[in-house]
Amino acid sequence: MLRARQKIGKYRIMGRISSGPLADVYRAFDTIQKQRVALKIPTTTSGATEAEFLHEVQVATRLQHPNILSVLNASYIDEHFVIAMELGEQSLADRIERRMSTASALELAGQAINSVAFAHEHKIIHCDIKPENFILFPGNRLKLADFGFAKVSLRTLKASGSGTIDYIAPEQAMGRPKFQSDVFSLGLVLYRLFSGKLPEWPFEWPMPGHERLAARVRPGLIAMLRKAIQLDPKKRYRDAEQMRVEFDRIDSRSRRQRKSRGKTRARNGNSWRRMQWREFQQQYRSTLHTHHQCRRCEGPVAMSMQACPWCGFDNPARGSESNMASSCPRCERGVKNDWDYCPWCYGPGFVAETSRVYPDKRYTSRCSNKRCKGLLMPFMRYCPWCRTKVRKPWKLPGKRSSCKACNWGIAADFWKYCAWCREPLHRE
Repeated sequence: MLRARQKIGKYRIMGRISSGPLADVYRAFDTIQKQRVALKIPTTTSGATEAEFLHEVQVATRLQHPNILSVLNASYIDEHFVIAMELGEQSLADRIERRMSTASALELAGQAINSVAFAHEHKIIHCDIKPENFILFPGNRLKLADFGFAKVSLRTLKASGSGTIDYIAPEQAMGRPKFQSDVFSLGLVLYRLFSGKLPEWPFEWPMPGHERLAARVRPGLIAMLRKAIQLDPKKRYRDAEQMRVEFDRIDSRSRRQRKSRGKTRARNGNSWRRMQWREFQQQYRSTLHTHHQCRRCEGPVAMSMQACPWCGFDNPARGSESNMASSCPRCERGVKNDWDYCPWCYGPGFVAETSRVYPDKRYTSRCSNKRCKGLLMPFMRYCPWCRTKVRKPWKLPGKRSSCKACNWGIAADFWKYCAWCREPLHRE
């Protein structure tokens, strides 16, 4: 067991990341190259364990890909076999436990599939696909790690049932891993990523978390996951490369549909709406933070809006990438890590992520609860600190127009619906 500030070779230990039966992983600083690294050091000295780590290094060195964790160095230091790797921010297992938008989840899913597909192209079966072995880096970059159990696919493959039991395929548990085994494990990882639930044996549809899955992604993606998690390997995708092609097809089809809807509206004489939206953005973008597009009509909307002011669609910005650190698991609007509740949908209490309080220029008023007096941003419906409902109507700065139903400020010269209560606006 190494301690903080202890030095091993050119590396200074900064702390321990994780500890397992075969190896410990440390956060360290390379004093020569002046960079932070992760050090993986075996805890046992048996010849079999050493051979496994040598195999891991050799496999990882063969796979050079943006979504596969790179091995920076491997050598013997003070009678320890030390593997130096890139240091990430957290594992996908840690990230799944916190709030995540659908857009972010789709981006991570695509990267996870790409990493396994690249390994399969090089005839490598990972054999231990799980969220803990996907490492997140700045910029939402995902990398696959830990090729200790990886097998090279030959005409005759004899292997043990190594792997993590929660994600292991039936045939792999019997000692016969295949490319389809990685597909099965990857399907379970993605199912948990989108639904928040890890299904248990037997895998019968609909599985736990299916309602949330159906609310977040399109039917085509659900069908892809269902095929990947088939118990019979012959009914799954041949390998992750075939799975990647299907994922790209679903994603491309979604983009084409959005583009086609835009062209249809233009042919029907709706180009004037574009001009209207452009004029609206010039006047209200900085005030309302309308940095997103409605999921139905593609008009400019804000995360705080309960309905699209152009077509009345509910939660129009759902799934959009927010400039806030996290998102509410209920409505998927952006939230800050120091909030206790969602200020937009009266969502449940969040898991405490930090004790730090983050200042923000967007705070303009305080909660009416005398025991709270928490800071509020414009158009919040509830206090993010104590969950008290905001009673005083929000107004648009410099505008007098207000909704007759909720009395909140509206852009009466542009909107067809109230963005805060979805009431149609009847102009005289």
